[in-house]
Amino acid sequence: MKTTLNIPDTLIKEAMSVSKSRTKTEAVIEGLRELIRQRKIERVLSSAGKLEFSDKWEKARHGR
Repeated sequence: MKTTLNIPDTLIKEAMSVSKSRTKTEAVIEGLRELIRQRKIERVLSSAGKLEFSDKWEKARHGR
């Protein structure tokens, strides 16, 4: 999908340099993937201590 974005030149150049991307598109795609990955990790970490696991998982698994 083609989209027009207004990204500051300094920001895109730094992103390309840090990610070693050859094109602006590669840099933007990698940046978006990394942002999504980080947010998913944050979501999982925010659940720490809130989930309860049972040692009866095998019984539940075979009880279906």
